[in-house]
Amino acid sequence: MTKLAAVTAALMLLVSCGNFGRVEQGRVIAYDAQARRVTLIPTASGNSPGTLPPLTIETPTDPNEMGPEPAAGGLMLLDTRARRIVVYDAAQGAFRTIRYTPLEERRNVSKAPRAPVVDRAKSRITLYASDTHALVTFGASPELLALPADTWRSGDVVRYYYKDPARALRLMNVTRTDLTKSGG
Repeated sequence: MTKLAAVTAALMLLVSCGNFGRVEQGRVIAYDAQARRVTLIPTASGNSPGTLPPLTIETPTDPNEMGPEPAAGGLMLLDTRARRIVVYDAAQGAFRTIRYTPLEERRNVSKAPRAPVVDRAKSRITLYASDTHALVTFGASPELLALPADTWRSGDVVRYYYKDPARALRLMNVTRTDLTKSGG
């Protein structure tokens, strides 16, 4: 009888394990607090801006299951080594790669002073790469200067737990959550 009980317990454990949800992560390109919808570009591995198409998910119904509201932006990647910028072009529904020549580049900048800055009078844009702590200013064409201001801002990275891919049960704003201050 003990073998039967052990087998039954093991089967019950296996069946209950199939009900776990999944966790995904991505960079926010649009957020509508009123409609409780967040649109994001799922994270990809390596030096990639992410994977398309963007996903739109419903945020948790319980506000306690969601961290700080995410900020949206179109800047996906600022690669100072290859001197390229990748932005999400919402009008085209695609990534756009912009090659640049820096007018000024500072390394080891701990925090971005007022970046991004779009200076239409001087035809230049200043961006901050938080992953490499670099502040870059480059000359910009009239076409680049005409893009929406949020094109040059990095959207927050969020991580969410779900069972239904269209609805987050929990959502954490990775960018704005300081895990060093957690009570653990």
